[in-house]
Amino acid sequence: MTVTEPGPGAEQDAQLSLGTAAARNLATTTKTEPQMQSISSRWLLRLLPWVQAAGGVYRVNRRLTCVVGNRRVTFTGTAGDLRVVTPELREFAVLRECPDSAVLDALADRFEQREYAAGDVIAEFGASADEVVLIAHGKVNRIGPGEYGDHVVLDVLAGGEYFGEECLTEPDALWEFTAKAVTACTALALPRAAFEELLERSPELRGHVESVRDGVVAAANEHGEASVEVTSGHEGEVALAGTFVDYELRPREYELSVAQTVLRVHTRVTDLYNQPMNQLDQQLRLTIEALRERQENEVVNNRGFGLLHNADPAMRRPTRSGPPTPDDLDDLLALVWKEPTFFLAHPRAIAAFGRECSRRGLYPSSVDVSGNSVPAWRGVPIFPCNKIPVSRTRTSSILLVRAGEENQGVVGLHQTGLPDEYRPGLSVRFMGVDDRAVTSYLVTAYYSAAVLVPDALGVLEGAEFGRES
Repeated sequence: MTVTEPGPGAEQDAQLSLGTAAARNLATTTKTEPQMQSISSRWLLRLLPWVQAAGGVYRVNRRLTCVVGNRRVTFTGTAGDLRVVTPELREFAVLRECPDSAVLDALADRFEQREYAAGDVIAEFGASADEVVLIAHGKVNRIGPGEYGDHVVLDVLAGGEYFGEECLTEPDALWEFTAKAVTACTALALPRAAFEELLERSPELRGHVESVRDGVVAAANEHGEASVEVTSGHEGEVALAGTFVDYELRPREYELSVAQTVLRVHTRVTDLYNQPMNQLDQQLRLTIEALRERQENEVVNNRGFGLLHNADPAMRRPTRSGPPTPDDLDDLLALVWKEPTFFLAHPRAIAAFGRECSRRGLYPSSVDVSGNSVPAWRGVPIFPCNKIPVSRTRTSSILLVRAGEENQGVVGLHQTGLPDEYRPGLSVRFMGVDDRAVTSYLVTAYYSAAVLVPDALGVLEGAEFGRES
């Protein structure tokens, strides 16, 4: 009897069918389009009304503004030796048209630097208002009597803001509020005595201050615009006031900005690997997505036209206590109260606001926007935007926008009808094939944004996230 030795693998079952590893090499798999994690919802680009900027320029005409002060000053120097920027002293109404720069230099030299700890009283209600105080750093509460006798926070002042300028023209003025430091603060103070001393030495300054005290100033409304004289409530044939509406002689013009890139695709790829997905279409899709992400980032952060940098200083508010609270968003609504359209905030800031609402037992409602359930406050939707910067100390900003030309709001600017236009305001121009068989396409988007009047955009600054766990 002959015995045959078993060969390798004889103890295993013999393979009777094609394996899956080999089979999928011959199969057409179900696949997705190429994915890109940096794509966001880009709500800002979707919410802004886009206006055609013919000729690449958009001019914002406004009424003539008599008062140019923005209630903020800036400083130079180191933390231990700060100095107010001299021309900024014209922010004070009494110095706005002061012709002598040497006088302003001498006045800047007379400011005294002071440091305050959190809780320190800087000015006390009812005491003599004998100095101008500039807040260089930190936050200060203005506290005064409310309607029912209790003391309330009237305002929160932050770096660059000031109080007490009335003491320069009213020697007997009293503090009508208590100013208390919320955080550690650095301030520059100008005693009235120092101002009076310089007043005696400068005939030009003395003459200007006397004209201000006598009321020889241009009439203006509460927004600093030239007054329109109107007669009302009269009977009979009275003489009617005559008037006209004057305009700014040098209105601001917004030029369209540009975002561009050159897309390169090898002809071999589009020739051989164009099924089942068009390679050029997919390359263009992802390139345009990246271009749109950059566009939204510029609309938020560009120093020339970005919303964060072009909000009027008077329309900026610090948070009351750090995290964004319902009170803070109410303060924004009080600033942009004429038909506000939407809030815009970093997702972490929205989460921080939600925690503050939960802490108070408040549960904000949601609104439906194009089939999306969006959180809202006082009926105004709050949209996320990851382009709003987050600081090293985990703070961010929240914007409140009134949108549209008809509302004197914020608008996006673009130009349509471009050569080789691929989408409105975006062109894809064929640039040729080089000697390496690489096809090039110039992808271009033109855009900008404009704030038509200052009260169309409010910014809540320094919104803290705190612990998120």
